[in-house]
Amino acid sequence: MLAGRLHVAGRALRMESVPVPEPGRGQVRIKVAAAGVCLSDVHLIDGTLTPLYLPGDVVTLGHEVAGTVDALGDGVEWWQPGQRVLLQAGERDRRGTVLTRGVDYDGGWAEYALAREDTLVQIPDALPFEQACIIPDAVSTPWAAVTDTARTRPGEAVGVWGVGGLGAHAVQLLLLVGAAPIIAVDPLPAARDRALTLGADVALDPRDDGFKDAVLELTDARGLDVAFDFAGVTPVREQALTVLGRRGRLVLAGIASQPVTIASDSRFNYLRQAVLGHYGSEAEHVDQLVTLAAQGRLDLTASVSDVLPLAEAAEAVRRVHDKAGNPIRLILRP
Repeated sequence: MLAGRLHVAGRALRMESVPVPEPGRGQVRIKVAAAGVCLSDVHLIDGTLTPLYLPGDVVTLGHEVAGTVDALGDGVEWWQPGQRVLLQAGERDRRGTVLTRGVDYDGGWAEYALAREDTLVQIPDALPFEQACIIPDAVSTPWAAVTDTARTRPGEAVGVWGVGGLGAHAVQLLLLVGAAPIIAVDPLPAARDRALTLGADVALDPRDDGFKDAVLELTDARGLDVAFDFAGVTPVREQALTVLGRRGRLVLAGIASQPVTIASDSRFNYLRQAVLGHYGSEAEHVDQLVTLAAQGRLDLTASVSDVLPLAEAAEAVRRVHDKAGNPIRLILRP
């Protein structure tokens, strides 16, 4: 079968022919129908990220995967060939270590993929594979940030910095939980336009001289209850802290690998503010989102920017890296 394989030592993505994997005990083989291309995949290729638990030097990329059950390993009782499923983006080993699909073990940039039986989630017939595959990570990461880490409540004023693959979904999800106003912040005009289309109340350019005044006017001088950094850029954190209100929470969903600086601890402490780290999501968040999509509460149609053949994975990576066409998510189809 064809697979997109990352050779870690040389940071080379190669489309290779490899044997179709056989499911072991407790495993299910999936015939892949769609796999998302994430910025994390790009960072694995360019060396910004490195697998921590990969046993070896080569891995099939792809942690956003959906398809149909193809074959069952010994002991699998709850799945049947032909069932439509998505795969959780990772799993815990016996020691509780979180292993990421397509990073620490083979993922879904391939015609077939293996998954432990408890990491499959059944999806309804009405949910296209191209939309289902991005629920783990692209949608579940901001959903977990909004509902779990930030515990956003209805009527809270929120700011979303970075309206890309994660931030675009955050806008939709914040609308779903009743946050108001939703203020999108992005230097790119196309991203700001997209935010407004997806439900943001206003979209601001962070470079505008009147940025802080605009946020205070929109929040009746209270400032933001929650500020989400989906950009992973130090200036974003610094700017967000200047417009955070009493008991405001700054949620670091983007990773900058840089120190977080609080300019004034007296103001920070007096206003009882908080900086909260966030990473990924749990299985329950994916389950919740599948339910919301099945009930028609969440429409991910606009999230699929383009679909490319698996053989063109390198081109998809280039487009994500260069932000060509300002994509939310590009999808690979075997």
